[in-house]
Amino acid sequence: MSDFVYTPPKGGVTVLHADHEILVVDKPSGLLSVPGRGEDRADCLIARLRGAFPTVLLVHRLDLDTSGVMVFALSPHAQRHLGRQFEARQVKKIYVARLAGRLEPRTGRVDLPLAVDWPNRPRQKVDHEAGRPAQTDWRVLCADDRETRVRLMPVTGRSHQLRVHMAEMGHPILGDPLYASGAAANHPRLMLHAETLRLRHPDSGVVVGFSSPAPF
Repeated sequence: MSDFVYTPPKGGVTVLHADHEILVVDKPSGLLSVPGRGEDRADCLIARLRGAFPTVLLVHRLDLDTSGVMVFALSPHAQRHLGRQFEARQVKKIYVARLAGRLEPRTGRVDLPLAVDWPNRPRQKVDHEAGRPAQTDWRVLCADDRETRVRLMPVTGRSHQLRVHMAEMGHPILGDPLYASGAAANHPRLMLHAETLRLRHPDSGVVVGFSSPAPF
């Protein structure tokens, strides 16, 4: 990744919901969630939102290459409340992905512990001795011999979890610059989208859900 050049997409950010406590947006692929190291990586989702929402606070992240639904807090109370939900795995997340090859069976769970691959950061790897527990459920939407469209439901929230788990099964996410190779890597973007986020509103405690259709 040493030859990586950050070229964030132009244009505004789609706001899916905003109230006095939370802000929900549709993050575009290719845009950092938060600033990276160096002035060339200062442009990011939270910086773009701060102009219209000056109290915006980070709750969770999506990878640079992943698109989809993200929630931000608009008050310290909301940030704490949402943070506890993520830590307790009470937030339901559903992703859509396109994978290389035909994934079988139609439903299942990947249970492989993950750790940082230090010599090859930011890559992660399966590590049965030092890795942290990680589980991903999947449900096939449609498939042929070339690729599979699938819904992925992470039980845990490890870095690059969905990408590593699918690659370890022999079906990397199409367009993945880190874990796919050959024809599977030759796509205009990472074919991974956070489609749905379901959580308890920090003010009312009522469960609310937000969705954004996959752009691929």
